[in-house]
Amino acid sequence: MKKIFILTGEPSGDKLAAKVISKLKIKDPSINFLCLGGEELKSLGINSISNLSEVTYLGFTRVLLNLFKIKRKINETVQKILEFNPDILFSVDSPDFTLRVAEKVKKKSPDIKTIHFVAPQVWVWREGRVKKIKKFVDHILLLFKFEKKYWEKENVSFEFVGHPLLENNKEVKIELNQVIKKNKAIISVFPGSRDSEVKKLTPILLEFIKLMNEKYEDFLYVFHSTKAQRFNLENIINKSQINNTEIISDEKIKDHILKKSIFAVSKSGTISLEISKRKIPSIIIYKMNFINFLIVKMLVKIKYANILNIAAGQMIIPELLQSKCNPKEIYKLVSSFLEDQNKIKKQISNTEKILESFRTKNLPTDLVADSLWKSL
Repeated sequence: MKKIFILTGEPSGDKLAAKVISKLKIKDPSINFLCLGGEELKSLGINSISNLSEVTYLGFTRVLLNLFKIKRKINETVQKILEFNPDILFSVDSPDFTLRVAEKVKKKSPDIKTIHFVAPQVWVWREGRVKKIKKFVDHILLLFKFEKKYWEKENVSFEFVGHPLLENNKEVKIELNQVIKKNKAIISVFPGSRDSEVKKLTPILLEFIKLMNEKYEDFLYVFHSTKAQRFNLENIINKSQINNTEIISDEKIKDHILKKSIFAVSKSGTISLEISKRKIPSIIIYKMNFINFLIVKMLVKIKYANILNIAAGQMIIPELLQSKCNPKEIYKLVSSFLEDQNKIKKQISNTEKILESFRTKNLPTDLVADSLWKSL
């Protein structure tokens, strides 16, 4: 029996991995899987060796403060993988965790094939990583065409597969009033999936909503949450005493709610692709602690935080970062969109052009599943 270990480091990677593995299970039901994953992979009946939240750390300072825990978790994970002895170690995103594990596994068991999905963003910083990664990753699967040149240069085995988030999801038939009790226009809000993001961004977003409520009475603000973060989010929102908010953590319902939204305010990340795919106008917000910000500013070599802006080479989705990520700025920007339909149409038109350049002829999840199956 062939075996694959699936290694993820955060909820977005868990979601991507689950999309691929669901296809691979159909292609070959006999494959034995084990993972370090979250709710999405577990929903496929795959056991996880530990809780995903134990490895999800964000920012340089949090990593430094938890360095001992991270090293211990890396070593524990390596040991579990070696005990499972898979034919393939399939790592997804979160390179600072997953690739450290892959490197150690490859050293101790060279026969295990290492395939990594979602290449590290070497086009943002630390391009020199490519040479090191080449030594222990057998094959790398790329989301974007513009990444190819970085891996070609070092003769790394790679394949451009495209982004699974751009695939059309299965329609879920849901009566909106079963989920949302208030009959109002929806603004979707994405405060992030990590503990530090939720705690930092949610209070800012709630103050923004208070400002909006002074001018607009007909909006419902739906917070999209992971199941792991729902409790934290509820605690913060309940203290605000704002009564036109809802929290959605069911993945099947989230997409339906997003499609019904008239606008989205989102933290920087891959969620912006899903928002743009649904032709929902949006803005990007993000805030990190000052030390992390200084380090990032010194190291990164790009002008924008959002992948669509990076690919376009211009700001097509507005970004409010650091000091600009405050309730008044968010309010002013969102209001300017809601009161100008031409502004909304222009953004949707521009994002659609960029998304088209990301798409592949075949479904990305099919391409990744095929790559894994052929490597067994």
